[in-house]
Amino acid sequence: MHDIKFIRENSKLFDKGMEGRGIRPCSEEILFIDNIVRENKSKIQDLQHERNEVAKQMSFIDHKDEKFEILKERGYEIKHKIHILEEQKNEAQEKLNNFLISLPNLLEEGVPYGEKEEDNQIIRKFGEPRHFDFTVRSHYDIGESLGLMDFETATKISGSRFVILRKDFVRLERALATFMLDVHVREFGFEEVSTPALVLEETMFKAGQLPKFEEDSFKTTNGYRLIPTSEIPLVCMAADEIIAESELPRRYTAYTQCFRSEAGSAGRDTKGMIRQHQFSKVELISIVKPEESVNELERITNAAEAILQKLELPYRVALLCTQDTGFCSQKTYDLEVWLPYEKRYREISSCSNCGEFQARRMKARYKSLKDGKNYFVHTLNGSGLAVGRTMIAIIENYQNEDGSISIPKELQPFMQNQKIIKKEK
Repeated sequence: MHDIKFIRENSKLFDKGMEGRGIRPCSEEILFIDNIVRENKSKIQDLQHERNEVAKQMSFIDHKDEKFEILKERGYEIKHKIHILEEQKNEAQEKLNNFLISLPNLLEEGVPYGEKEEDNQIIRKFGEPRHFDFTVRSHYDIGESLGLMDFETATKISGSRFVILRKDFVRLERALATFMLDVHVREFGFEEVSTPALVLEETMFKAGQLPKFEEDSFKTTNGYRLIPTSEIPLVCMAADEIIAESELPRRYTAYTQCFRSEAGSAGRDTKGMIRQHQFSKVELISIVKPEESVNELERITNAAEAILQKLELPYRVALLCTQDTGFCSQKTYDLEVWLPYEKRYREISSCSNCGEFQARRMKARYKSLKDGKNYFVHTLNGSGLAVGRTMIAIIENYQNEDGSISIPKELQPFMQNQKIIKKEK
């Protein structure tokens, strides 16, 4: 949500920021509507003042006096005018609010200009892709041949873009989630939280998912939404709160099932587990003071990177360009893991600083110790990591010629020291 005061005082800067997002200059239209709201408010205040004066005069006049009836009639006229102006003001205010909530966050200075993924800036890399002396297979080919990944049965039960995992792959998924949570809690100080998977539409709006991403989530018949990420319930834990400064920063992590309709992705990643309607993910959320959010983005990104480093999976970090940065974010790093079968890096985590954009929507503030005033917090989020895509990366990077999969050393203690996943005889 944007601050209308900022737009009034920085209209050219606002237009320049929207232009970077690929959006035409719109401050003039916004301020035109805003002016209608302000003018009507001013007129209403003047009329309310006049109404009070009329009421005051009437209190000193006898009810039978002719002047009393004139003032009474004037009171009715004022009431009618106020009613009309209130309707006009409310209509303009609703139009202004709808306009503002349709616009993405302004970007941080230094975000590279660009229109597509190829314009993202590679910041750093970790590890070198493994050289295989045999033909590399896909994660779904390996998974099906081991009898541990079942797309056919899942399709029979639920339709396309679902999978059933069995035996060692279920254990691997569980081990990954536990490992990730342990690292984030013990090494980075995040508080583990278990959240609902169903949220109110109001909660989706507060987190910036609605109305922009209306088609991307599943809606129940009684108005709930299935969460596309636990960012939504985690960040909204601060909604409508005034937090004591001493309680910041707040850092949360959660492992949840996530649900996405994948609207607009027809024909993309139809094979395997890359793009599913249901998937599991460990999420990271930080709620901080404004002056801390720049450094917190680096911290939350480092926490996500730590998982990939410990698993010894080759990856790179990309700073997203202006038009590839998400709706709520003012700056985003994507972590992209190397997938040998595709011979390319694929996104496994996005870490974003949303500034006060979400906080304005959900009215999340903190009380400053310095001056006692209330200020909007800054919110940040990051995947730490998408568990399914991490499984894909392990299956493909740790595959062996005989079709088995070596288990990364860091995960072995979470799988009763098992070192390899192979086909049962």
